[in-house]
Amino acid sequence: MSTALLQSESTALSDSPSISKELSLVLDPYLSLTIQGDEIRIVDRTPGKATRKSARSCCGVHATTNTSGQDISIPFYNVLWTSADENCLTITSADKVKKGVIPRTRTYTFDPVLQYTVKAFVSKLLEAVYGSAKSRKRLKVLVNPFGGQGLATKIFETQCHSIFNAAQCELSIQTTTYSGEAVEIAERLDIDAFDAVVCCSGDGVPHEVFNGLAKRPDAATALKKVAVCQLPGGSGNAMAWNLTGSGNPSEVALAIVKSVRKPIDLISITQGDRRILSFLSQSFGIIADCDLGTENLRWMGDLRFTYGLLSRIIKQTVYPCDLAVKVVIDDKELIRTHYRQGGYPGQSAREDVDNKNMALPTLKFGTINDPLPVDWELVHHPIMGNFYAGNMAWVSANVNFFPASLPHDAMFDLICVDGTVGRMKALKMITAAETGAHFEMPHVLYRKVVGYRIIPHRRDGIAEEYISIDGERIPFEPFQAEVHSGLGTVLAKGDGYTYHAPGV
Repeated sequence: MSTALLQSESTALSDSPSISKELSLVLDPYLSLTIQGDEIRIVDRTPGKATRKSARSCCGVHATTNTSGQDISIPFYNVLWTSADENCLTITSADKVKKGVIPRTRTYTFDPVLQYTVKAFVSKLLEAVYGSAKSRKRLKVLVNPFGGQGLATKIFETQCHSIFNAAQCELSIQTTTYSGEAVEIAERLDIDAFDAVVCCSGDGVPHEVFNGLAKRPDAATALKKVAVCQLPGGSGNAMAWNLTGSGNPSEVALAIVKSVRKPIDLISITQGDRRILSFLSQSFGIIADCDLGTENLRWMGDLRFTYGLLSRIIKQTVYPCDLAVKVVIDDKELIRTHYRQGGYPGQSAREDVDNKNMALPTLKFGTINDPLPVDWELVHHPIMGNFYAGNMAWVSANVNFFPASLPHDAMFDLICVDGTVGRMKALKMITAAETGAHFEMPHVLYRKVVGYRIIPHRRDGIAEEYISIDGERIPFEPFQAEVHSGLGTVLAKGDGYTYHAPGV
């Protein structure tokens, strides 16, 4: 008869996904499972081989059969779930394959009299593998079938759905049918029923979700309570890259399962009589032009951005405007120091909100319709080539445009480059942006700011002019931006105090 034994020098596991003491479960002389460090080690030297029939009957799990002679280690991060009934222990993990990760369930039988000991081990293992992350997350999943190359539905069903199911997440899945529907969904969302909204899309749907939450009477409460995250399903998947470090849908799904809640700064944009939120970027000039001006080339995927940039650099296109900026740090060495110090907890707190109705924070600098703040100076820029403000480091899969950006430092980053800079310099800057090395280039004006006002000017003979907020087009009119410290919430892999991008 098998004998279960919990062997440990410590009876409790820490909140960290790593433990200093080993905890072992010995089911028989041939089979043991050990929680050690940041992994679960399974040693199975059982003679013979489990049959597919017996493996399927164990706990009702239709999964991978158990092979004798196993000696494997599974990182805590990859363990999705574990459970036990009266005679069967299961461990489901996200196993690495050529194109990402897939769930795999391993099953181990034991004598029913040992179930209480086994269940105690399972409880400790679950504490270890999730640490401070919430298990069995309640997720509202929004799938946009029209974004990018139109593959989001297939991506979710073939690469992500099984990961969430294996992790015992509670899913409410909805396919969006028209532009702006995610705004309406978020505005009506029961914020007590979900931990996060997961957008299987490009960056447009997260933008809509943030703005839907912002339209609510309890906007600040909703933005704090409901995290927003992304599964890569569009042509621009910056949120996924920044928060998880991956553009692989199954790997990002695993990251969402294991991620923790973190605050993120959001930016208010006022234009005309409306106010919207930005989580990613605002652009006027070559970036907006090559992004929104290449919508007809979506079939090219990310290559359309490269094509748009190169064609405009060759022409040395300029975009005249008037600009006023509230600068906090304009010295690159000081920006570098701020970045390295800002990557630690407790650098800034969430911004105070109206405690009575928990609406959006009051605008400190007013709106675009108000007089310019007294300490702002409006400067004419007749040869502006690129005006690009960012709240995240990666703006697409291979472009680390804002390498000094931090999720929660109560500032955002602004880059300005003259359009008359030499073609070779401009090309080198675009190439260097893949790693963030353009930060060092003298013709790249890089500043940490808390707000700005920009007045774009139309160019003679140009039919279409563009301004982009988070990749979405807004009217070609003056607008003003202002940052709000920690107004939003995301699910971030790792510590959440820096983005998954090379920093300065």
